Amino acid sequence: MSDAPLVLGIETSCDETGVGIVRGTTLLADAIASSVDEHARFGGVVPEVASRAHLEAMVPTIERACETAGIALRDVDAIAVTSGPGLAGALLVGVASGKALALGLGKPLYGVNHLAAHVAVDQLEHGPLPEPCLAMLVSGGHSSLLRVEDVTAGVEPLGATIDDAAGEAFDKVARLLGLPFPGGPHIDRAAASGNSVAIDFPRGLTARRDMERHRFDFSFSGLKTAVARWVETQQRAGIAIDVNDVAASFQEAVCDVLTRKALDAAVTHGIEDILIGGGVAANSRLRAMAVERAEAKGIRVRVPRPGLCTDNGAMVAALGAELVQRGRAPSALDLPADSSQPITTVVA
Repeated sequence: MSDAPLVLGIETSCDETGVGIVRGTTLLADAIASSVDEHARFGGVVPEVASRAHLEAMVPTIERACETAGIALRDVDAIAVTSGPGLAGALLVGVASGKALALGLGKPLYGVNHLAAHVAVDQLEHGPLPEPCLAMLVSGGHSSLLRVEDVTAGVEPLGATIDDAAGEAFDKVARLLGLPFPGGPHIDRAAASGNSVAIDFPRGLTARRDMERHRFDFSFSGLKTAVARWVETQQRAGIAIDVNDVAASFQEAVCDVLTRKALDAAVTHGIEDILIGGGVAANSRLRAMAVERAEAKGIRVRVPRPGLCTDNGAMVAALGAELVQRGRAPSALDLPADSSQPITTVVA
């Protein structure tokens, strides 16, 4: 095995079949097959549909990744696969595929945590992670603040969502406004033409009474409900709704809470670097607000390019390569798919 391991990563935690290939911290291929169009008419991801789509896409996506990277499967040094958290059926497809490859090729298998992989992927773009760093992961299923000393050894959770995740709120509000699924990109686009202070939507878990128990936790369910009630009130009064203003005001509330709590956590724990990952990290307002507020406090912000923020195989391969380089023990071949795998378990 060379000093820079060649690792193939498989990601199937939700609705995208991702296969990435990295050599050390160099990205060679990032092939994705998305089933998002099949879920759009339902306004959300249907687990059974996602699982079937992964089955159909797995082999051609692996073949496409190998062709792009210019390698044969036998060339890889290790296989990494998302073992959790995520949709149980979707995870099973990826884990079974990873086991088959590892067994057939005689290569070590690493079942990795989806959230830790979102942290590790930044190394492909910006180099080694600062140790420690504060990771803020925001997606359709997660809104988490994590203290990361060593992404391969363990991650300390500081805060998480207690109800709707940020990405889930984006999807639900987009549906209220008649915007397509997934909602994040469409709200971001609409907000660009809207007034972010047109409507004063609530900021969940930021009141003084919440600071003791939920200082670093998130809640977006109340915000989603507030948007729904505002829209309903306007409609009943026969007042035309400015979708752009609603989108901008909603987005501002989400980004305000996310960045405020992340910076509070960083300052409290003496951390000088914040890493933002997950699908919502592609949001233009979140990126701009985080950088602006962090600079004022002397804190650095790292955000991968949008294509590496959403679920992909490159992030799984990146974490796998880091595990190999640091000499971490691989997973057993009876590795389970764990839909509720805790962030403290980086390798299953």
